[in-house]
Amino acid sequence: MKDHPTFVVGDVHGHRDELAEALSDAGLVDDGDNWIGADAHLWFLGDFVDRGPDGVGAIDLVRSLQRQAPSSGGFVESLLGNHEILLLGMHRFGDTPVPTDAGGVGRSFARSWAVNGGQLADQDALTDEHIEWLTSRPVVALAADHLLVHSDTLDYLDWGETVEEINETVREILTGDDLASWWDVWRRMTTRFAFRGPEGVEAAEELLSQLGGKRVVHGHSVIADQVGVHPVELDAPHLYAGGKVLGIDAGLFAGGPCLVVELPYRPLNDPE
Repeated sequence: MKDHPTFVVGDVHGHRDELAEALSDAGLVDDGDNWIGADAHLWFLGDFVDRGPDGVGAIDLVRSLQRQAPSSGGFVESLLGNHEILLLGMHRFGDTPVPTDAGGVGRSFARSWAVNGGQLADQDALTDEHIEWLTSRPVVALAADHLLVHSDTLDYLDWGETVEEINETVREILTGDDLASWWDVWRRMTTRFAFRGPEGVEAAEELLSQLGGKRVVHGHSVIADQVGVHPVELDAPHLYAGGKVLGIDAGLFAGGPCLVVELPYRPLNDPE
């Protein structure tokens, strides 16, 4: 039994104010966006930026809570999402062509950034301090016996055999200047749907057996696309793959809610 509540939040995509409101509704911040979550642990799964008006503002809110939470025994941390990789890649490499041997024929970070909802305001607001903070975030974590990832993919395993190895590999890439390696991180973290379909349970079990945890928790892929409804109709995360996987991206950028989910999640109709 865990000794503190643990919460996870999915893709914010520039909707800083909606994030603050959701955290307030969950009892984690006050009306001034200050931490009141006591000893709660709060994890963000990445994709703060792009598509919405204030991605860097969302990052600043999270960084502020990260500084405040320890004074009451709390803890706040974030994974990197694929859109953070895109933001950083755009800042570092701009429209430099990706080498063709990296699958980059006619491709660049600038082009992908523009196509995927990149916001000039985020680039303008990005500071060296933001860059240092982002590049030191993990891409995989274990929390409350759950495996936290941004993307619903097995490609994380290409970077290492443990959580620590994976995070160290990606961190080394993001503190370097190898465009092809950066592009590979972006490309792999855009893959998705590994846990859907008849082989989804097996894929989830493979990831869990290798990295630990009883259930995978991810953002990245919007729940509405999987269950066949509009994001505005959603009010809960999506438990699937035989209960081995929990999707928490409710499509905030498309009108869905900003879900703040306590772990372990149990559906309302769960007899337990």
